[in-house]
Amino acid sequence: MKYINRYLHKKILVLGLAKSGVSAASLLHKLGAFVTVNDKKPLSENPEAQGLLEQGIKVICGDHPIELLDEGFELIVKNPGIPYYNPMIKGAIEKGIPVITEVELAYQISEAPFIGITGTNGKTTTTTLIYEMLNAGYKNPLIAGNIGTVASDVAQKAGEHNTIVIELSSFQLMGIDAFKPKVAILTNIYDAHLDYHGTKEEYINAKAMITKNQTEDDYFIYNADQEIVARIAESTRAKTIPFSTAQVLNDGIYVKDGAVFFNGEQIIHTSDIALPGEHNLENILSAVAAAKLAGVNNDAIFRVLNTFKGVKHRLQFVCELNGRKFYNDSKATNILATTKALAAFKEPVILLAGGLDRGNEFDELVPSLKNVKVLITFGQTAEKLERAGRMAGIKTILRVDNVESAVPQAYKQSEQGDVILLSPACASWDQYKTFEVRGDIFIEAVHKLK
Repeated sequence: MKYINRYLHKKILVLGLAKSGVSAASLLHKLGAFVTVNDKKPLSENPEAQGLLEQGIKVICGDHPIELLDEGFELIVKNPGIPYYNPMIKGAIEKGIPVITEVELAYQISEAPFIGITGTNGKTTTTTLIYEMLNAGYKNPLIAGNIGTVASDVAQKAGEHNTIVIELSSFQLMGIDAFKPKVAILTNIYDAHLDYHGTKEEYINAKAMITKNQTEDDYFIYNADQEIVARIAESTRAKTIPFSTAQVLNDGIYVKDGAVFFNGEQIIHTSDIALPGEHNLENILSAVAAAKLAGVNNDAIFRVLNTFKGVKHRLQFVCELNGRKFYNDSKATNILATTKALAAFKEPVILLAGGLDRGNEFDELVPSLKNVKVLITFGQTAEKLERAGRMAGIKTILRVDNVESAVPQAYKQSEQGDVILLSPACASWDQYKTFEVRGDIFIEAVHKLK
């Protein structure tokens, strides 16, 4: 890591803990800053804060006292999940205190270049594919961000011979200043996180931040089939690499005659790709482009695509039981993700869906439900999803308490040849701490059927 002096003897507030806050506080302390940590969780229930206290870092827990902002802080590092309308953040901005996220710190100390991936859907699969391809090509990748380890932890261990492959959310990107990936990828943009951003325009602007600081020496890989994304590409200074599943591109990556081509060179036949789903083809195209830019050979790329079957909780095949195939797509936290999951199957589907109610209806999902023979709902959105199911003409619609009780009910309603799919179309927070917890409970319930 680079031992920078810019934070030496500076007063810095780390707002909100979780993994990124702990990492940021420890790193800033190591760099000689006077760090104060503020977290809403009481100290007695906060082992992370207790650990920082033992390092000699000042810790204030239990609430976010606005008067803290009068203590002369020169910088705030906020947890990405804290929105900008939070009174502490609004107050800091009014006082002219810079606010960043931990990703910016990681960039400032890193000796390794970054490949950054963002978008509404497909980030995790794309990030994982790139990591696997670079690894197969002996390019010494490290994986960071929303997937894997906190970026500033990874950056402290990375050297010039490494490449950090990082998944980036819009929340993280809103808090960057100088962060500049060598290769940036924008997979797609759809309506999401409007409760955090307020407007779609702000959400789009946050995603566009991934290429804000790029120069002519960098690369921007983008979805040429989406007008919103293509417009962002028009304003970047980086070299642009478009990808498309619908059109042949002269200087990009695309699908033609059942094969993937990069700048006119055939990479792999789509029939040799193990990862299911038309939507995953977009993820594959952007990942292959990034791997080629990193110097990975076609044999290594082929080996990964020929064997990689998906990421946990992302259309993950769990098992086959008495002719029924179970898939865990708990990461499908919006309508679009569930639409794409349903499009991956020609077999009859028993769909398990429901979760946090963000105020939207599910009319957009109706056309994708034509292959669904049974709909099983749970959570806050159960009634809304049942309405969509009736609109789609689904004859069997059942409501259960939770994911665990949905699984045996789904099996009871199923026949040989059916797909039983958890693809909730909603966030998990009404019943489960994370989508990972929700997915793990589904997997455990499936294995109990055995």
